Amino acid sequence: MSRRPSDYQRICVKIGSALLVDENGLRREWLQSLCDDLKMLTDAGKEVIVVSSGSIALGRRVLGLPKGLLKLEQAQAAAAVGQIALAQAYSEILRERDLSAGQILLTLQDTEERRRYLNARETIGTLLKLKAVPIINENDSVATNEIRYGDNDRLGARVATMASADLLVLLSDIDGLYTAPPQQNPDAVFLPEVPQITPKIEAMAGSAGSAMASGGMKTKIDAGKIAQAAGTTMAICSGKVMNPLQALENGTRSTWFPAQDSPTKARKRWISGHLKPTGVVHLDNGALKAVRAGKSLLPAGITATEGAFRRGDAVQLQDTQGNDVGRGLITYDFGEAALLIGRNSTEIEAILGHPGRAEMIHRDDLVLTPDCSSDS
Repeated sequence: MSRRPSDYQRICVKIGSALLVDENGLRREWLQSLCDDLKMLTDAGKEVIVVSSGSIALGRRVLGLPKGLLKLEQAQAAAAVGQIALAQAYSEILRERDLSAGQILLTLQDTEERRRYLNARETIGTLLKLKAVPIINENDSVATNEIRYGDNDRLGARVATMASADLLVLLSDIDGLYTAPPQQNPDAVFLPEVPQITPKIEAMAGSAGSAMASGGMKTKIDAGKIAQAAGTTMAICSGKVMNPLQALENGTRSTWFPAQDSPTKARKRWISGHLKPTGVVHLDNGALKAVRAGKSLLPAGITATEGAFRRGDAVQLQDTQGNDVGRGLITYDFGEAALLIGRNSTEIEAILGHPGRAEMIHRDDLVLTPDCSSDS
């Protein structure tokens, strides 16, 4: 396992509130140094995603709200104001470095409901293809539980796994995981690597250590469990320094949670083992040959469909003899899919009356049964 961000292709960086905002407002100089790091990675051909806290912390200062715990409606109002200021700062600073920023507002529900999950995933993927930097904020102006429980670390992990990122970096106000909170226990031992998150590891997590932050080490451990299970390596390191990603590149102290598998393999294992199919898609011999070769399933290779599936549902794939050959996440509702059976992808807009995706099932969302894949 490499401990250099530049050795990973798709990198998700989660930034805590206390790093971005202090008593004087936005820490602009620090944010500029972080954007220098993002520029360094993009110039090296890497894809970067930013999951940023800070909207409530920034908005409460703009609105002059008092210190301490805010009422839910105050926190939502602060987020509404802070999101604008934060997005403007990212946009301006990245533009100075010839990078474009694209803002996406999410809640945990957007990463749990498959239709919304697919929409967000495709937006992130398209922004990366267009060489833009997705800046993802939790949608705190409408969220409820997310504000109260501080799920930004978990959101970072879910975004990383949604985007099939190789690496998730949690920039924090602490440089990694210790056997006990180091501020309280001078005998606490630093852990440079956590191969597996066990109950013993979970018991080491402390509570939130900053008035500006809403989550502590526990949410970071939870994020590590999500990331490792999905094939994403995770690192926790201090963001208090300038150019924190460059510092991580140079070997600064950090705790690493190595992935046990690649994001693609982990995702396909999830599709094959954890989702119940809600329909059937029948393939002709040409389509079967194509998916065996690692290609996406196109409408032209489909002979029939069964079931009232919805976009994002898992469907079973069958060959001309009715044998199960795999399963995948379908990109169309059953009604639209029925209209596209056997048709060329170039006809989709004319048939449906609106642009659509060329693939009925993208290769990243498709897994073959062992017997079928072994014949390829």
